[in-house]
Amino acid sequence: MNRRHILGLAAAGAMAPVAARAQSAAWPSAPARLVVPFAAGGPTDIPARLLADEMSKALPHRIVVENRTGSGVVIGTDLVAKAPKDGQTILYTTVGHAYLPGLFERLPFDPVADFTPAAFIGQIPQIMLVNKDFPARTLPELIALLRANPGKYDYASSGNGGAVHLGTELFLFMAGRLQVNHISFRGSSAAMPEVLSGRIPMIFDVAAGALPYIQRGELRALAISTRTRMPYAPDIPTFIEGGVPDFECYTWHMAMTPSGTPAPVVQAINGAFNRALALPAVQERLSQMTMNVTTDSTPDSAARFLASEMAKWTPVIRAAGIRPS
Repeated sequence: MNRRHILGLAAAGAMAPVAARAQSAAWPSAPARLVVPFAAGGPTDIPARLLADEMSKALPHRIVVENRTGSGVVIGTDLVAKAPKDGQTILYTTVGHAYLPGLFERLPFDPVADFTPAAFIGQIPQIMLVNKDFPARTLPELIALLRANPGKYDYASSGNGGAVHLGTELFLFMAGRLQVNHISFRGSSAAMPEVLSGRIPMIFDVAAGALPYIQRGELRALAISTRTRMPYAPDIPTFIEGGVPDFECYTWHMAMTPSGTPAPVVQAINGAFNRALALPAVQERLSQMTMNVTTDSTPDSAARFLASEMAKWTPVIRAAGIRPS
């Protein structure tokens, strides 16, 4: 190898970090939109705004949150599906995206083909709760009671086709296709008084919402939907411990771009989310919302996770005959 060749390689090596910075600096090329297909101030909007603010501090342009609600998540998701493929419009979505193929026969977009997962944000577990006077005191006792009395009992949810509803149906499906009546409410705040009073004996709720009722002794926790017990709820057994093998269930958050967005832009978006999620202040705030944060996702790992979730939820939705309200 001659001296000129060596000098050329050295110069190329020195320029590589500069090129990487320049490539990253190309995104976003203007203030970018982070589309949240949920209402402002809700449990999806709050993490999205936290991350948008933190990413904006390190990027050449701000990330602006835009709430687009309607038809569940369809309106906001469709907006991103039809956006330019330049990374300037990003979807901040949840497990609700994985429900779409099962819930809708027709959509104005393809939930898989029209999107490229960019970053996985984290998972929020759910907890099975029963009225404190309900006779079943453990998950095995609950399963035995429901199996012996098909159709006798009701469960509450925070909305038809939502994470709480689908989580309960997954449990009933995996525990032996138990027959329990679904009573839908507009949000957990409307459902909880019915469970507290005992008029409806059970509800599956996100951990952040469930823990205060457990800590005050107002409701009894039978199981948490993680694979292992959680540090913030060490006394709550998992569904796996309670006799439902391989049961895991979360509401999760993910960032996606329109399909066809250039790979370097998708990688830049992934890096921005991962860096923000690695910040201690962000992790602390999200852990307060009982989110198990992921700081090292890749577009490929996010895509694999989404595929596994769609494969899990579509059969459950169709077996239960769930349709969007």
